[in-house]
Amino acid sequence: MSQPLIKYTLTKQGRQPEWLSSDSRAFKGQHGAPANKAGKLPRFGSPQDTIFLGIGAGDPDSDGTPDGYVASIGSKTDLQTYVTEVGTAADYHVVTSTVTGVQTSVTTGLSTAWGQEEYSGGLSTTTSSKHTASGVGTVMVLTGSQVIKVVTETNNGSGITTSTVDTPVVVDAASTKSNLSTSVGVVTTTSGGGGDVGVTTTVTRTTTESYSYTDVRTSTSTSKSETTTDGVTTRTDTVTTTETANYRTSYDYAAEATRLWDIYEAINS
Repeated sequence: MSQPLIKYTLTKQGRQPEWLSSDSRAFKGQHGAPANKAGKLPRFGSPQDTIFLGIGAGDPDSDGTPDGYVASIGSKTDLQTYVTEVGTAADYHVVTSTVTGVQTSVTTGLSTAWGQEEYSGGLSTTTSSKHTASGVGTVMVLTGSQVIKVVTETNNGSGITTSTVDTPVVVDAASTKSNLSTSVGVVTTTSGGGGDVGVTTTVTRTTTESYSYTDVRTSTSTSKSETTTDGVTTRTDTVTTTETANYRTSYDYAAEATRLWDIYEAINS
């Protein structure tokens, strides 16, 4: 009995179909892609609106296919074409974390020189040159946004008071800022009663800034050692600063198609 490579959806209950292969080598739920075309009436409703790749438990019946069956893939070339289309639309890529910089700072001195309430000397520090390296591909660039200013104006009828809170975006030199946007909120409240009613209007202007930044992270670690000679203890602290960057490289669609096709062939051999 053939076990074909198929495209399928979940059942109407949101479960994996029972008619998928039970072979321990088989796969399912691979390379999910939208089942419906943007701007068109949906062909599939939730939870059947995602198409997956998997191995079926048998060839489809020519008189009718089970609910959730979409199509079969009959060649490795067609498989690679399909995975490439899905991956391109979903922006498949590989991210590799790479150490790009290491620097050490070593501080030495007698143990009595550490922890002084008022430092009077006795410690010396040597900092190494930063060792730098580069990864394969391009450094990942991420995006974000932050509220950088909130201006509040309160008018209670007798005057206007203004308060401003500034929280500027802090990014590294390789990053960029863009797309300032401002939203305005107005709240009116009343107080008192009878002929003595007070009206307070509060206007809040919130400014948001978008930015991009390189995916580079810095971490530090500290190690401590002590040596004692003739009753005199010397302490050494070493601080290591490590810079790590995430590099982006292209996804290997051919290798992925080969991996899946090899599984399919092994099950059907």
